[in-house]
Amino acid sequence: QLIIDSLRYWITEMHVDGFRFDLASTLARELYAVDRLSAFFDLVQQDPIVSQVKLIAEPWDVGEGGYQVGNFPPRWSEWNGQYRDTIRDFWRGEPATHAEFASRLCGSSDLYQDDSRRPTASINFVTAHDGFTLNDLVSYLRKHNEENGEDNRDGAEENWSQNFGVEGPTEDPHIGAKRSRQLRNFMATLLLSIGTPMVLGGDEIGRSQGGNNNAYCQDNEISWYDWNDAPRSRELLGFFSRLVAFRKAHPAFRRPEFFTGQDRDSNKLPDITWYDERGLTPDWSSLNHTLAAMIDGSAQETGEQNDDDFYLMFNASAHGILFSIPKHPRGLSWHGVLDTGAQGAKSILSVDEARRNPPEGRTYALAPRSMVLLAAPRSS
Repeated sequence: QLIIDSLRYWITEMHVDGFRFDLASTLARELYAVDRLSAFFDLVQQDPIVSQVKLIAEPWDVGEGGYQVGNFPPRWSEWNGQYRDTIRDFWRGEPATHAEFASRLCGSSDLYQDDSRRPTASINFVTAHDGFTLNDLVSYLRKHNEENGEDNRDGAEENWSQNFGVEGPTEDPHIGAKRSRQLRNFMATLLLSIGTPMVLGGDEIGRSQGGNNNAYCQDNEISWYDWNDAPRSRELLGFFSRLVAFRKAHPAFRRPEFFTGQDRDSNKLPDITWYDERGLTPDWSSLNHTLAAMIDGSAQETGEQNDDDFYLMFNASAHGILFSIPKHPRGLSWHGVLDTGAQGAKSILSVDEARRNPPEGRTYALAPRSMVLLAAPRSS
C-alpha cells in the first residue's frame, strides 16, 4: 500500500507519466516464488490512477526463478532482455540465431501476444545503464572493472561483445571501420524494430567507460559524458539523428499490432514476407547469418496512415554477400535508403532523397556485417 500511495502521489502531484520498476520480479514474490497474480499487481490493475500510466518492468531479479521476461500482466511493458541478447548474438555471427532475430525484429509476439499485449510492450534495447556502453560492446571482449575495487569480480561476465582484434582503443583504421559499422548495425536494427526502442544515453556520441560494465560507483571520467565535438561522435550522432527522424516519418516501423504474414488489405502483398539472400523462402533451421524481409507499409490498423513498402537485408557474416532482390508484387521500384556499410550520416536517406536516385537493380552487394534498407515509394 505504501508503494501504491507513493505512485499515486508522483502521478497526481508531480505529474509523472510513468515508472520503470527496478528488479520488478521482486514485487511479484509472495513469500518466495514469483507470482504474476501477486497482491501488488492486483492493486496496480485495480487502481484507477496508477493503472493508467506507463508501467515498465525490469522483468528479473537476483533470486531463483526471477527471470520473467514475457510473464508480466497486461498493461505492463518490459525490458526485453531476450531482444538484447539475440541482437548482440546475431551481429557477432553466432550460429542459429536468424529465426529468433526475426521474432525480436517484429516485436516478440511469442512473448507478448498470448496475453493480448501489443508490440509496444516490448522495450527493445541493446545497451542499458548496466553493462557495456554501445561503444564498449564493439571494443572489448572482457569487462575491465579493476577500478571498482573488487578485483574485477563485479559486473556481468557474459557480455556478448566483440573487439575485432584489439582490446580497447586502437588507431588501426581497419578495426575502427569495422567497429563503426557495427555501431550503425546496432542503432539501425534497434530503430527499425517493431516495439518501443530504448537508447542508453551517450551511445549516440560513442560514449565509452573504458570497458567498465558496472560503473555505478565511478563519479569520474569513467562514467562522465565527454561532450567534445570529435569527428567520430559528430558522424555517429548525425547517423543516429537521421535514423530517429526516419522512424518518426514511417508508421511501418511503429506498428501498433503484430505482423500476421497475411495479405491484410488485399493488395497482393502480405504484411511481411521473409526471404534468404537468394530471394527464396528461408530455411529457418539453418545456421545462416543472412536474412531479408519485405514489409507492406499499407497493412496498418484503421487510423494509421499508409506508408511506403520496404525491403530489409541483413548480413551478419564476416564476408560480403550478394543478395537477390525479389521483384515488387505490384511493379514498384526499389530505392536505396540505408546501408550501414557506407560511411557517415549520409548512409541513411529519407525516402524523398532516395527517390531522386536511380532504382536499385535485381541484386545488391552487402558488405561484411552490414544491413541495407530499400524503399518502394507509393507516390511519385
